[in-house]
Amino acid sequence: TQALIDFVQTRDYCTGSVGTIGVCIGGHLAYRAALNPHIKAAFCLYATDIHSDTLPAQAGNNSFERMADIQGEIHFIWGKQDPHVPQQGRDKIYQQAVSTGINYQWQEVNAQHAFMRDEGERYDGALAITMYLQAVALFNRTL
Repeated sequence: TQALIDFVQTRDYCTGSVGTIGVCIGGHLAYRAALNPHIKAAFCLYATDIHSDTLPAQAGNNSFERMADIQGEIHFIWGKQDPHVPQQGRDKIYQQAVSTGINYQWQEVNAQHAFMRDEGERYDGALAITMYLQAVALFNRTL
């Protein structure tokens, strides 16, 4: 994350502020990037495995317990019918967000896991566009 931040901050197109977005395991990686204090905003779509502590047991991989390290604004987007992050997992993450006092937005939509992948019956094109617009609005406001 720090290498990417260092790189983009040397580019003419960078305002000096950096955000992150990701879906599925990428949503978890966007969340992990937000643990870096230089990340000003993160848009995390159905971020898998935050609630389950299933990353390999290595130092620093405790994503859930490190939530208080997030200093930027983070948006969590979940599908209510997502078996990878069931209601119990979403509740656990939500309660952690509340108890840590981070700056977050929370949204649950009527969708399956991978509703933004433009193939198969889980895909919801209208919802995907809505999410892209929300991400752009977040980044326009924060970056």
